[in-house]
Amino acid sequence: MSTELTIDVKAKINKGITILTNGGIIAYPTDTVYGLGACSDNPEAIKRIYQVKRRPLDMPLPLLLADMIWIERLTITISDIARKLIDRFLPGALTLVMKKADSIPDIISGGKDTIALRIPDHPVTIALIYGVGRPLIGTSANLSGKPSALTADEINSQLSDEIDYIIDTGRCQGGIESTIVDVTGEIPIILREGAIPRIEIEKVCRVKVMEKENGS
Repeated sequence: MSTELTIDVKAKINKGITILTNGGIIAYPTDTVYGLGACSDNPEAIKRIYQVKRRPLDMPLPLLLADMIWIERLTITISDIARKLIDRFLPGALTLVMKKADSIPDIISGGKDTIALRIPDHPVTIALIYGVGRPLIGTSANLSGKPSALTADEINSQLSDEIDYIIDTGRCQGGIESTIVDVTGEIPIILREGAIPRIEIEKVCRVKVMEKENGS
């Protein structure tokens, strides 16, 4: 994806960074759908995300990262299959569920010992992450169970004035949520088939992946 950012978009990013670092929550474009984010080290802002989305507290929140270094920091181990998927699909529309490091609080992981991580392929998202200097909550900007938002209007129709800011850059070009793959075991499990089809995952893993119904 192009890394060119206009002056107008850069101004929106800077405003978003300011709001995030001051404890706010914002919606922002990604390479898949619009995300709803907060700084990952701000428990009160994270609680607001759950409240705004009407999301159960035991449903983990994914994190968006800027680079591979953060995956190494936030996980216990990275399996060979996980590395293959990372090398092939990240940055991109793949979310990996991995064993989490102790530094990740339960409010993000839903009390589980795993965490969902993704490196997005979108210059606005990456600029936000670098700007705040830490991972961002990367859940979709919608009410739980409702369609993901691809435009600012769709965000407003669901979340109204409950969030602090929307970085509006037009319609998200991806349009499909990321594929979620659990790589905590020997055989990968697709929890949600999204932008990356199952067959592409299997080509990289060189094994037949399992699939879990009603995934995260």
